[in-house]
Amino acid sequence: MSFLFRHKSEMPDQTDALPGRDTRPFDVPTTHFVLGAPLEPPFPDDTERVIVGMGCFWGAERVFWQAPGVFTTAVGYAAGYTPNPTYEEVCGGRTGHNEVVLAVFRPAEISFDEVLRLFWENHDPTQGMRQGNDVGTQYRSGIYVTSEAQRAAAEGSRERYAERLGGAGYGEITTEILDAPELYYAEDYHQQYLAKNPNGYCGLGGTGVSCPVGLTA
Repeated sequence: MSFLFRHKSEMPDQTDALPGRDTRPFDVPTTHFVLGAPLEPPFPDDTERVIVGMGCFWGAERVFWQAPGVFTTAVGYAAGYTPNPTYEEVCGGRTGHNEVVLAVFRPAEISFDEVLRLFWENHDPTQGMRQGNDVGTQYRSGIYVTSEAQRAAAEGSRERYAERLGGAGYGEITTEILDAPELYYAEDYHQQYLAKNPNGYCGLGGTGVSCPVGLTA
């Protein structure tokens, strides 16, 4: 079995992934601890959603729930193989999942360009399967889009930030941009973790590199 010889920073083969389960093995709160909005669909008709991976999802979620125009956020696991995984399984490196944040936002109040700016400028998208001291496939950078318009904007912004980061001495951007896969919600204690634990571990650090307005190509 190849997983016995694989480092946590290497994606598992689908054949080696944990089998998972048919149903969620734990309860998830119905409402956001800070915003009071629902964590799960249905969401209002005037909202859009996007899923992002920026390293440890505790600090990443706070970036978005603090942004004006964001209706709700939640943390979970996505872009892997194992259905309904647990946190321990994801951390073990055999699910293929990323730690992600669901951001549900009102485009009339916060543009997708601004959502992308928050994404790029609050982590280092050049580190591959890690973010700072957090190492593993679940800490990779990713944007998981829900429309073709979002994909075009995300790809355009990646090109612009790649140019800026390269000029600042950073390596190539490793961010994956994919259609949004199924989101498996994380356990209760992970949801809005830094609101419940204000002095808890954040794990985020930006590059200090900003991009001019007008992110899309």
